[in-house]
Amino acid sequence: MRGYLRTVFILVLTVALMAFFLRSADLASVWSEIRRARLDLVIAGLGAIAVSYVVRVGRWQRLLAPIGQVGFAPAARATVIGFATTAVLPGRLGELLRPYLLARRERLSASAALATIVLERLLDLFAVVILFGFFLVFFVGDLRDTNPQVLAALKTGGLAAAVGAGIALGVIVAAARSPDRVAAVVAQVERRLPLWIGASVGRFVTRFSAGLGIARQPGRFVRAFAWSFPLWLCVCVSAWCVCHAFGIALPPGGSLLLMVLMVLGVAVPTPAGVGGFHAAFQVGVTGFYAAPVDAAVGAALVLHAVSFGPVTLVGIVLMARDGLTFRSAVRLASSGEMSDGIETGALRSAPSTERGQRPAAPAAADDEMTSRS
Repeated sequence: MRGYLRTVFILVLTVALMAFFLRSADLASVWSEIRRARLDLVIAGLGAIAVSYVVRVGRWQRLLAPIGQVGFAPAARATVIGFATTAVLPGRLGELLRPYLLARRERLSASAALATIVLERLLDLFAVVILFGFFLVFFVGDLRDTNPQVLAALKTGGLAAAVGAGIALGVIVAAARSPDRVAAVVAQVERRLPLWIGASVGRFVTRFSAGLGIARQPGRFVRAFAWSFPLWLCVCVSAWCVCHAFGIALPPGGSLLLMVLMVLGVAVPTPAGVGGFHAAFQVGVTGFYAAPVDAAVGAALVLHAVSFGPVTLVGIVLMARDGLTFRSAVRLASSGEMSDGIETGALRSAPSTERGQRPAAPAAADDEMTSRS
């Protein structure tokens, strides 16, 4: 029942955001704007997005290095399938499916792989906040006609996000560097819980903390974090290209602000950020850069298709080749809240990757599976 209500809520939210997005648009004029858009700039935007995924995979390889050496191809495969799942299904299930698929294929601890996804999201947030700060310092003068209260709200929001990201990142680094202290806290929690729950929590936290190993290596951690900047600058380049394809005079610095707004839009829990992405983009280019509404709507539709369309199609193809359906993806991702679910229970329901064969269990789960049998 709870899942049904959540689905209904997400559906209503999506429809409401799309209605807001299209409220002032003339659809015939929007179609004309799309037909007149410069194809070369749209293709350039698509290329920038493709590069961003390559950079994302490279960064993930570096975050995974302390728990296992992972090749580019398997990391890219899991990334594409994860993003495709997130684009089609509500609830960010792809973020859970992605580390599980990689752990199953590469024989890693799925809990540790999940920790790298959490760390990756924090690095994304920190990089976006830093780039937004760069905009506020050097490019906010481009918004001369903007309401001062709006600018003040932007600065306050950016500062709050920076503080939050810094605290979260500091906690993770401290936890990674003090495993004995974490183990002591976990032991206290285990003593206050029923035996079987406490054991599951202990296993999960122990394996999860292993995925934060790169935080104990400052040099490698900083280098991995540095990869976040070209990733998000590629997103900025894509937005700039698509805007100019539609004749929207977005200055280079303005793409930083637009990128932040799109990140906020995608944070809305709809599949592929539908509605939230579109509304955030439209508000950004019309409210801050005086873009015509129909051009803004057309550009938002095309940029969303460029950002999510190709990765979703490729991900669906890869899922079909692995015998993985969206129904089984939901089952796998939904079972992965604790280490037992991610690393053992999910394996029992996992689709085979080879004809007639079950996938190998991650090495980190082998002892546990043996003890259970």
